[in-house]
Amino acid sequence: MAATVSLSLEEAIERARDDEHLRLLAIFHYVLAAFTAMFALLPTLHLVMGIGILTGHLPPGDADARFVGGILVAIALTFITMGLGFAAVLAWTARNLSNRRRHLACLIVAGLCCAIAPFGTVLGVCSLIVLLRPAVKARFAAA
Repeated sequence: MAATVSLSLEEAIERARDDEHLRLLAIFHYVLAAFTAMFALLPTLHLVMGIGILTGHLPPGDADARFVGGILVAIALTFITMGLGFAAVLAWTARNLSNRRRHLACLIVAGLCCAIAPFGTVLGVCSLIVLLRPAVKARFAAA
């Protein structure tokens, strides 16, 4: 009988630990999403310059300069869109971690986070370690 009580106590401690780790991972995903969105808006200067060149407000206004302005606008919009999109995916993953839903999607985003050095790498590895625990998988399946 005593072994059953201690086992359930150990399970309760493990469950509380997993809940705390998932809560912290969700918070850090929100923080990384905010930083990613902030850095994704850095090419706004290039966007403004490109629009200025395209409209002729920045010299020179010849056809070659307008081509360069178009390239600046296209590249800036691409980087801004991709960065804000990834920030949205990070925030969505944080919400999924909080709600214990979409385990596979959380694993995929944790792997993608590893590309954002150095903070994303640390967060991605820690997320993978936590999400691959059998008890955590079971928590996601139960939800």
